[in-house]
Amino acid sequence: MPASPLDGVLFFPVTPFTETGEVDLTALAEHVGRGIDAGPGGVFIACGTGEFHALESNEFAEIVRTAVEVAGGRVPVYAGAGGSVAQAKIFARLAAEAGADGLLLLPPYLVTMPQEGLIAYTREVAGATDLPVIVYNRSNARYTEASAIEVANIPNVVGFKDGTGDIDRVARIVRAVTDALAPTGKPFQFFNGLPTAEVSQQAYRAIGVTLYSSATFAFAPELALAFYDALERGDEPRTAALLREFFHPLVRLRDTVPGYAVSLIKAGVTMEGIEAGPVRAPLVMPAPEDLDELTRIVAAGRAVLADDLVASR
Repeated sequence: MPASPLDGVLFFPVTPFTETGEVDLTALAEHVGRGIDAGPGGVFIACGTGEFHALESNEFAEIVRTAVEVAGGRVPVYAGAGGSVAQAKIFARLAAEAGADGLLLLPPYLVTMPQEGLIAYTREVAGATDLPVIVYNRSNARYTEASAIEVANIPNVVGFKDGTGDIDRVARIVRAVTDALAPTGKPFQFFNGLPTAEVSQQAYRAIGVTLYSSATFAFAPELALAFYDALERGDEPRTAALLREFFHPLVRLRDTVPGYAVSLIKAGVTMEGIEAGPVRAPLVMPAPEDLDELTRIVAAGRAVLADDLVASR
Protein backbone atom coordinates (compact mmCIF):
# COMPACT_ATOMS: atom_id res chain seq x y z
CA MET A 1 0.00 0.00 0.00
CA PRO A 2 1.52 3.37 -0.92
CA ALA A 3 2.00 5.82 1.93
CA SER A 4 1.52 9.56 1.85
CA PRO A 5 4.73 11.35 2.85
CA LEU A 6 4.83 12.50 6.45
CA ASP A 7 5.80 16.03 7.41
CA GLY A 8 5.73 18.37 10.38
CA VAL A 9 6.07 17.37 14.02
CA LEU A 10 5.31 13.70 14.69
CA PHE A 11 3.20 13.06 17.80
CA PHE A 12 3.96 10.04 20.00
CA PRO A 13 1.16 9.77 22.58
CA VAL A 14 1.51 8.10 25.96
CA THR A 15 -0.83 5.27 26.95
CA PRO A 16 -2.87 6.39 29.98
CA PHE A 17 -3.49 3.79 32.67
CA THR A 18 -5.86 3.87 35.61
CA GLU A 19 -4.43 3.63 39.13
CA THR A 20 -5.34 -0.07 39.10
CA GLY A 21 -3.42 -0.65 35.90
CA GLU A 22 -6.03 -0.85 33.13
CA VAL A 23 -5.78 1.11 29.90
CA ASP A 24 -7.82 4.29 30.21
CA LEU A 25 -9.37 4.67 26.76
CA THR A 26 -11.32 7.80 27.72
CA ALA A 27 -8.15 9.60 28.77
CA LEU A 28 -6.38 8.26 25.68
CA ALA A 29 -9.05 9.66 23.38
CA GLU A 30 -8.80 13.07 25.03
CA HIS A 31 -4.99 12.98 24.86
CA VAL A 32 -4.89 12.00 21.20
CA GLY A 33 -7.66 14.45 20.28
CA ARG A 34 -5.99 17.36 22.02
CA GLY A 35 -2.71 16.51 20.34
CA ILE A 36 -4.24 16.29 16.87
CA ASP A 37 -5.99 19.61 17.41
CA ALA A 38 -2.54 21.16 18.01
CA GLY A 39 -1.49 20.21 14.48
CA PRO A 40 1.01 17.33 14.22
CA GLY A 41 2.03 15.73 10.93
CA GLY A 42 1.15 12.25 12.16
CA VAL A 43 0.32 10.14 15.23
CA PHE A 44 2.48 7.20 16.29
CA ILE A 45 0.35 5.27 18.74
CA ALA A 46 1.48 2.47 21.09
CA CYS A 47 5.15 2.96 20.27
CA GLY A 48 8.04 3.60 22.67
CA THR A 49 6.49 6.58 24.46
CA GLY A 50 3.21 4.65 24.50
CA GLU A 51 4.83 1.73 26.39
CA PHE A 52 4.42 -0.80 23.59
CA HIS A 53 6.65 -3.17 25.56
CA ALA A 54 4.05 -3.32 28.36
CA LEU A 55 0.90 -3.95 26.29
CA GLU A 56 -0.89 -7.19 25.53
CA SER A 57 -2.59 -7.74 22.20
CA ASN A 58 -6.20 -6.94 23.18
CA GLU A 59 -5.13 -3.70 24.82
CA PHE A 60 -3.04 -2.81 21.81
CA ALA A 61 -5.95 -3.33 19.42
CA GLU A 62 -8.24 -1.10 21.52
CA ILE A 63 -5.58 1.60 21.79
CA VAL A 64 -4.96 1.70 18.04
CA ARG A 65 -8.69 1.63 17.26
CA THR A 66 -9.29 4.53 19.64
CA ALA A 67 -6.55 6.62 18.06
CA VAL A 68 -7.82 5.90 14.55
CA GLU A 69 -11.37 6.86 15.53
CA VAL A 70 -10.24 10.10 17.14
CA ALA A 71 -7.99 10.98 14.21
CA GLY A 72 -10.87 10.47 11.79
CA GLY A 73 -8.54 10.67 8.81
CA ARG A 74 -7.19 14.11 9.74
CA VAL A 75 -3.65 12.78 10.09
CA PRO A 76 -2.08 9.36 9.45
CA VAL A 77 -1.92 6.98 12.41
CA TYR A 78 1.05 4.61 12.66
CA ALA A 79 1.17 1.87 15.30
CA GLY A 80 4.05 0.02 16.90
CA ALA A 81 4.89 -3.61 16.20
CA GLY A 82 7.83 -5.57 17.55
CA GLY A 83 9.09 -8.25 19.90
CA SER A 84 9.40 -11.84 18.68
CA VAL A 85 8.69 -12.33 15.00
CA ALA A 86 5.47 -14.18 15.83
CA GLN A 87 4.32 -11.44 18.20
CA ALA A 88 5.30 -8.67 15.80
CA LYS A 89 3.23 -10.24 13.01
CA ILE A 90 0.20 -10.50 15.33
CA PHE A 91 0.50 -6.84 16.31
CA ALA A 92 0.95 -5.84 12.67
CA ARG A 93 -2.29 -7.60 11.70
CA LEU A 94 -4.14 -6.16 14.68
CA ALA A 95 -3.01 -2.66 13.70
CA ALA A 96 -4.29 -3.20 10.18
CA GLU A 97 -7.63 -4.50 11.45
CA ALA A 98 -7.94 -1.48 13.76
CA GLY A 99 -7.53 0.88 10.80
CA ALA A 100 -3.94 2.06 11.25
CA ASP A 101 -2.29 3.73 8.28
CA GLY A 102 1.14 2.22 8.88
CA LEU A 103 3.57 0.50 11.26
CA LEU A 104 6.70 1.46 13.14
CA LEU A 105 8.72 -1.76 13.37
CA LEU A 106 10.43 -1.90 16.76
CA PRO A 107 13.42 -4.18 17.43
CA PRO A 108 13.14 -7.83 18.45
CA TYR A 109 13.63 -8.23 22.19
CA LEU A 110 16.97 -9.25 23.72
CA VAL A 111 18.46 -11.31 20.92
CA THR A 112 21.49 -10.31 18.92
CA MET A 113 21.40 -11.27 15.27
CA PRO A 114 23.37 -11.23 12.03
CA GLN A 115 22.26 -8.81 9.33
CA GLU A 116 20.65 -11.67 7.40
CA GLY A 117 18.44 -12.37 10.40
CA LEU A 118 17.48 -8.71 10.79
CA ILE A 119 16.51 -8.58 7.11
CA ALA A 120 14.46 -11.77 7.49
CA TYR A 121 12.71 -10.38 10.58
CA THR A 122 11.82 -7.18 8.74
CA ARG A 123 10.66 -9.05 5.66
CA GLU A 124 8.41 -11.40 7.65
CA VAL A 125 6.70 -8.66 9.64
CA ALA A 126 6.32 -6.38 6.62
CA GLY A 127 4.78 -9.32 4.78
CA ALA A 128 2.13 -9.84 7.46
CA THR A 129 0.06 -6.89 6.11
CA ASP A 130 0.13 -4.44 3.25
CA LEU A 131 0.53 -1.49 5.64
CA PRO A 132 3.46 0.87 5.04
CA VAL A 133 6.31 0.08 7.43
CA ILE A 134 8.97 2.34 8.94
CA VAL A 135 11.91 0.36 10.33
CA TYR A 136 13.51 1.50 13.60
CA ASN A 137 17.30 1.39 13.69
CA ARG A 138 18.18 1.11 17.39
CA SER A 139 19.28 -1.17 20.22
CA ASN A 140 19.94 -4.64 18.82
CA ALA A 141 18.35 -3.88 15.41
CA ARG A 142 21.16 -1.93 13.74
CA TYR A 143 21.22 -1.94 9.99
CA THR A 144 24.28 -1.57 7.80
CA GLU A 145 24.27 0.25 4.48
CA ALA A 146 23.77 -3.07 2.66
CA SER A 147 20.95 -4.34 4.89
CA ALA A 148 19.25 -0.93 4.88
CA ILE A 149 19.20 -1.03 1.07
CA GLU A 150 17.84 -4.57 1.21
CA VAL A 151 14.90 -3.68 3.47
CA ALA A 152 14.23 -0.37 1.67
CA ASN A 153 13.52 -2.44 -1.42
CA ILE A 154 10.77 -4.38 0.36
CA PRO A 155 7.67 -2.94 -1.36
CA ASN A 156 5.85 -1.66 1.73
CA VAL A 157 8.91 -0.46 3.70
CA VAL A 158 8.69 3.31 3.30
CA GLY A 159 10.96 4.78 5.96
CA PHE A 160 14.00 4.42 8.20
CA LYS A 161 14.03 5.85 11.73
CA ASP A 162 17.29 6.12 13.62
CA GLY A 163 17.60 5.83 17.39
CA THR A 164 21.34 5.13 17.59
CA GLY A 165 22.76 8.63 17.21
CA ASP A 166 25.58 7.23 15.07
CA ILE A 167 25.63 10.15 12.63
CA ASP A 168 28.53 8.72 10.61
CA ARG A 169 26.76 5.44 9.92
CA VAL A 170 23.34 7.02 9.43
CA ALA A 171 24.74 9.54 6.94
CA ARG A 172 26.15 6.66 4.90
CA ILE A 173 22.85 4.78 5.08
CA VAL A 174 20.88 7.85 3.95
CA ARG A 175 23.18 8.31 0.98
CA ALA A 176 23.29 4.61 0.07
CA VAL A 177 19.53 4.07 0.30
CA THR A 178 18.71 7.29 -1.53
CA ASP A 179 21.06 6.39 -4.38
CA ALA A 180 19.83 2.79 -4.54
CA LEU A 181 16.15 3.81 -4.73
CA ALA A 182 16.64 6.71 -7.15
CA PRO A 183 16.25 4.60 -10.32
CA THR A 184 12.99 3.12 -9.00
CA GLY A 185 11.37 6.43 -8.03
CA LYS A 186 10.17 4.87 -4.77
CA PRO A 187 9.35 7.51 -2.11
CA PHE A 188 11.31 6.92 1.09
CA GLN A 189 11.73 9.00 4.26
CA PHE A 190 14.28 9.18 7.06
CA PHE A 191 13.55 10.07 10.69
CA ASN A 192 15.50 11.07 13.77
CA GLY A 193 14.16 8.85 16.55
CA LEU A 194 16.49 9.68 19.42
CA PRO A 195 14.79 10.47 22.74
CA THR A 196 14.08 14.21 22.91
CA ALA A 197 15.07 14.37 19.25
CA GLU A 198 15.05 18.16 19.19
CA VAL A 199 18.49 18.31 20.83
CA SER A 200 20.12 16.38 17.97
CA GLN A 201 17.94 17.53 15.08
CA GLN A 202 20.34 20.20 13.82
CA ALA A 203 22.94 17.49 13.24
CA TYR A 204 20.42 15.19 11.57
CA ARG A 205 19.22 17.95 9.25
CA ALA A 206 22.79 18.36 8.07
CA ILE A 207 22.77 14.79 6.71
CA GLY A 208 19.36 15.13 5.07
CA VAL A 209 17.12 13.81 7.88
CA THR A 210 14.41 16.43 8.32
CA LEU A 211 11.72 14.42 10.12
CA TYR A 212 11.82 13.58 13.81
CA SER A 213 9.67 12.21 16.59
CA SER A 214 8.74 14.61 19.37
CA ALA A 215 7.86 13.20 22.77
CA THR A 216 7.60 16.80 23.98
CA PHE A 217 4.59 17.31 21.72
CA ALA A 218 2.64 14.92 23.96
CA PHE A 219 2.57 17.41 26.85
CA ALA A 220 3.84 20.76 25.52
CA PRO A 221 2.88 20.91 21.84
CA GLU A 222 3.38 24.66 21.61
CA LEU A 223 7.06 24.24 22.55
CA ALA A 224 7.53 21.38 20.09
CA LEU A 225 5.88 23.36 17.30
CA ALA A 226 7.80 26.53 18.12
CA PHE A 227 11.09 24.66 17.91
CA TYR A 228 10.13 23.01 14.63
CA ASP A 229 9.08 26.34 13.17
CA ALA A 230 12.30 28.03 14.30
CA LEU A 231 14.38 25.25 12.79
CA GLU A 232 12.49 25.38 9.50
CA ARG A 233 12.86 29.17 9.28
CA GLY A 234 16.49 29.19 10.30
CA ASP A 235 15.72 31.30 13.36
CA GLU A 236 18.92 30.62 15.27
CA PRO A 237 18.20 32.87 18.28
CA ARG A 238 14.87 31.18 19.01
CA THR A 239 16.25 27.70 18.37
CA ALA A 240 19.14 28.39 20.75
CA ALA A 241 16.86 29.85 23.42
CA LEU A 242 14.51 26.85 23.37
CA LEU A 243 17.44 24.44 23.52
CA ARG A 244 19.09 26.34 26.36
CA GLU A 245 16.00 26.93 28.50
CA PHE A 246 13.87 23.86 27.80
CA PHE A 247 15.25 20.97 25.76
CA HIS A 248 18.74 20.70 27.25
CA PRO A 249 17.49 20.91 30.86
CA LEU A 250 14.83 18.32 30.01
CA VAL A 251 17.50 15.96 28.68
CA ARG A 252 19.65 16.46 31.77
CA LEU A 253 16.67 15.53 33.95
CA ARG A 254 15.72 12.63 31.67
CA ASP A 255 19.19 11.13 31.95
CA THR A 256 19.14 10.95 35.75
CA VAL A 257 16.97 7.81 35.86
CA PRO A 258 16.59 5.00 33.28
CA GLY A 259 13.11 5.10 31.75
CA TYR A 260 12.50 8.79 32.41
CA ALA A 261 12.32 9.24 28.63
CA VAL A 262 8.83 7.75 28.99
CA SER A 263 7.74 8.48 32.56
CA LEU A 264 8.62 12.20 32.46
CA ILE A 265 6.44 12.54 29.36
CA LYS A 266 3.57 10.73 31.05
CA ALA A 267 3.95 12.94 34.11
CA GLY A 268 3.93 15.97 31.84
CA VAL A 269 0.64 14.89 30.27
CA THR A 270 -0.91 14.65 33.74
CA MET A 271 0.52 18.05 34.69
CA GLU A 272 -1.23 19.51 31.65
CA GLY A 273 -4.64 18.29 32.75
CA ILE A 274 -5.14 14.79 31.37
CA GLU A 275 -4.77 12.08 34.01
CA ALA A 276 -2.33 9.69 32.33
CA GLY A 277 -1.78 7.52 35.38
CA PRO A 278 1.35 5.55 36.23
CA VAL A 279 3.81 3.76 33.98
CA ARG A 280 3.91 -0.01 34.07
CA ALA A 281 6.81 -1.95 35.57
CA PRO A 282 9.72 -2.05 35.05
CA LEU A 283 9.51 1.73 34.51
CA VAL A 284 9.00 4.05 37.48
CA MET A 285 7.32 7.42 37.82
CA PRO A 286 9.43 10.52 38.55
CA ALA A 287 10.29 11.41 42.13
CA PRO A 288 8.50 14.46 43.60
CA GLU A 289 11.60 16.64 43.32
CA ASP A 290 11.94 15.67 39.65
CA LEU A 291 8.33 16.60 39.02
CA ASP A 292 9.08 19.99 40.52
CA GLU A 293 12.06 20.34 38.21
CA LEU A 294 9.93 19.34 35.21
CA THR A 295 7.43 22.05 36.14
CA ARG A 296 10.24 24.60 36.30
CA ILE A 297 11.67 23.49 32.94
CA VAL A 298 8.30 23.75 31.18
CA ALA A 299 7.77 27.21 32.65
CA ALA A 300 11.20 28.30 31.40
CA GLY A 301 10.38 27.06 27.90
CA ARG A 302 7.08 28.89 27.87
CA ALA A 303 8.83 32.05 29.09
CA VAL A 304 10.90 31.97 25.88
CA LEU A 305 7.71 32.00 23.82
CA ALA A 306 6.23 34.77 25.97
CA ASP A 307 9.37 36.90 25.60
CA ASP A 308 9.27 36.42 21.83
CA LEU A 309 5.60 37.48 21.77
CA VAL A 310 6.36 40.65 23.73
CA ALA A 311 9.33 41.45 21.50
CA SER A 312 7.21 41.10 18.36
CA ARG A 313 4.62 43.67 19.49
